[in-house]
Amino acid sequence: MHRFKSAFYLAAALMAGGASVTALDSPALTLARQLNDAFTEVVDKVSPAVVVIEVTEKVRDGEDEGSWWDLLPPDERPRHRKHRHGSRPETVHGEGSGVVVSEDGYILTNDHVVENADKIVVRFMDGRAYDGEIKGTDPESDIAVVKIKARGLTPARLGDSDSTRVGEFVLAIGAPFALSYSVTVGHVSAKGRSFEGETRGYADQDFIQTDASINPGNSGGPLVNLYGEVIAVNTMIEGMNTGIGFAVPINLAKRVKDHLIAEGKFTRSWIGIYIQELREYPEYKNLDKPLAPATDDGVVVLGMAANGPASKSDLRAGDVIVSVEGKTVKTARQLKDSILLQPPGHDLMLNVVRGKDHLSVKVRTEALPMNAELAQARHQPDAESGSPAFGLTVQAMTKDLAEQYGVEPDSGVIVTAVERDSPADENGVQPGDIITQINRQPVTNLKQFRQALKAADARKGLMFNLTSNGSNRMVILRDNGR
Repeated sequence: MHRFKSAFYLAAALMAGGASVTALDSPALTLARQLNDAFTEVVDKVSPAVVVIEVTEKVRDGEDEGSWWDLLPPDERPRHRKHRHGSRPETVHGEGSGVVVSEDGYILTNDHVVENADKIVVRFMDGRAYDGEIKGTDPESDIAVVKIKARGLTPARLGDSDSTRVGEFVLAIGAPFALSYSVTVGHVSAKGRSFEGETRGYADQDFIQTDASINPGNSGGPLVNLYGEVIAVNTMIEGMNTGIGFAVPINLAKRVKDHLIAEGKFTRSWIGIYIQELREYPEYKNLDKPLAPATDDGVVVLGMAANGPASKSDLRAGDVIVSVEGKTVKTARQLKDSILLQPPGHDLMLNVVRGKDHLSVKVRTEALPMNAELAQARHQPDAESGSPAFGLTVQAMTKDLAEQYGVEPDSGVIVTAVERDSPADENGVQPGDIITQINRQPVTNLKQFRQALKAADARKGLMFNLTSNGSNRMVILRDNGR
């Protein structure tokens, strides 16, 4: 009976592995052959939906060669990605990748592949070529949609990037260095990567990191799992030949794509707040109980942008947001996502903790300003105090001081000097900041300021509410005993 079972399983293995599997193959080799077949099947399934996008761009006066790969160091940017013709060139040519997402000719790619394009040609693996038209772009997510006049196309299957697991096998398909339909294999190295402060935006979204080799020309092509599902759109690399590539998660790309097809743009919302996760702000949790928030998780409102949506609501610097529309938020990422994807003009209900009180605060979302406007509205949370322990010098607000520091003569005391390397300096204090509250007690004059300091333990930390340039924020300063 035992010999019969062995023969049966061997026959099954032979049939499963195809003609290339022999009776002499070890179980390990048989498994390797099956994995090999899985990779080739994915490539066969997805490649017909992958396209090469050729871009022609007119040279503008004063324009240099300009790489599409903003995050590459200048000495590592591949100069032949865009090339010119003649001593006084009139056009620049570039190439990227894309993936078909509908049978009637909609193609998903990167914004940086098609930006400034004057002519787009889309080429398929079988040699077909079509003129392409930009349907919509979203520089913030680096997603774009190109439309070609075609019917009966086979779109790629779009997966669920939220369910993607670190360690999964993935394949990158595209046209690196103009080598069309190249395939590289790797893994999902990490999820949730972000690049706050980079020049192209990206601050309000996450990326999937992969060690599948991604090179210039792969941009806009798919990152695919072993089920043949697109889980991300390949976007950028961290240096050349590092094995560190990044791709826009497909769940975000799908949301952006739908808006680009329907409206030609993707409008995000904001409420104009600066935040930090409570778990990363132990100084706040360690304040005296009347001040410390009655929660262990949430996102602290450090401040509000001048004239932003939150500044017009009952939200206050120092509040801890614990849920949005009834959905719990514990991380800054969760809070950002719950706001960004709301339509502008939506009355957003926030549940906040203010000291020991649990409150509901309504904030009406507005369209996220463009980068230039946003830079003007942003005022990063600063810090101030007013005693030798904190390294601050303050004065009563006067009209002359208000003019000197270019601020409105609001109620409060104004910081006129900050000691270098003091707790205030380390927290970003600047002369001209106005202290309006200490430990939630109003400060309208120097007497109230001194009383507030005497009534608190500087070693545990004091909560300061400040205004500057029309924005409000909260900081905690603690005497570090230096």
